Amino acid sequence: MINFLLGGLSGMAGTCVVHPMDVIKNRMQMHKGKVSVLSIIGTVYNEEGITSFYSGLTAGLVRQATYTTVRLGIYNQMQDFWRQKHIGRPSFAVLAFMAGTAGAVGAFVGTPADVALVRMTTDGRLPVEQRRNYRNVFDAFVRIAREEGVFTLWRGSMATIGRAIVVNVSQLATYSQVKHLIASQTNVKEGLGLHFGASMVSGFVTAFNSMPFDITKTRIQNMKSTGKLPGMISVMASIAKNEGIRSLWKGFWPTYCRIGPHTVLTLVINEQLMHLYRIYFQQ
Repeated sequence: MINFLLGGLSGMAGTCVVHPMDVIKNRMQMHKGKVSVLSIIGTVYNEEGITSFYSGLTAGLVRQATYTTVRLGIYNQMQDFWRQKHIGRPSFAVLAFMAGTAGAVGAFVGTPADVALVRMTTDGRLPVEQRRNYRNVFDAFVRIAREEGVFTLWRGSMATIGRAIVVNVSQLATYSQVKHLIASQTNVKEGLGLHFGASMVSGFVTAFNSMPFDITKTRIQNMKSTGKLPGMISVMASIAKNEGIRSLWKGFWPTYCRIGPHTVLTLVINEQLMHLYRIYFQQ
């Protein structure tokens, strides 16, 4: 249980810092055409005010309380189980399996908050008469279920799960492997410096690998309910065909500026919390 609790707290702490980059990233991904980070920042600030950079924060926190709680909890629990049954550390393939499994389960649990997050962070770019104006994440849940059906809360779940598998293999498995390599090759001791270095590498790999899935998920979750929605592959192919293959990485730098620090904060805070827990509660 402690693995789940500390995982959720770590993710929520990271989100409080990087949420504005989530807003900018989602706005860029909804923009069909070339657009720069600075133009998005200027538009949001001039038209909606500085507080708009924290629009959808409640959804972001609930997403972390569900998605990150489950994914980090399961991943750490699976590692603990491995240590009890085996001698030595798991291979990268085993770590990837653990991370992918944890990410898939966490993504399914967290999809409703993810749908609300995408809609709330992109609402300001719509014409005034088309805005949904959700008051908070719980208002979003109720209105989506009432106006569009309960299953809409899991819209884009396949894209979300696909992205989560890529993200968690790239983030968690890479973090564990890079941390081991740094420690074994450079004799860096367990501590904040090691955690920071491994999480920075992990954050870059995660941002690059997840971008095509992320922009696809964002587009699907923001669609109006007009019958059967297109699948993940067809949306991804449509973006590449109509907007160019590089559009699948649109918003990469704000994504990295979000995922990089969030990865660092989440994993470092999680490591520190686990360390404190072992010192004060497991002795």
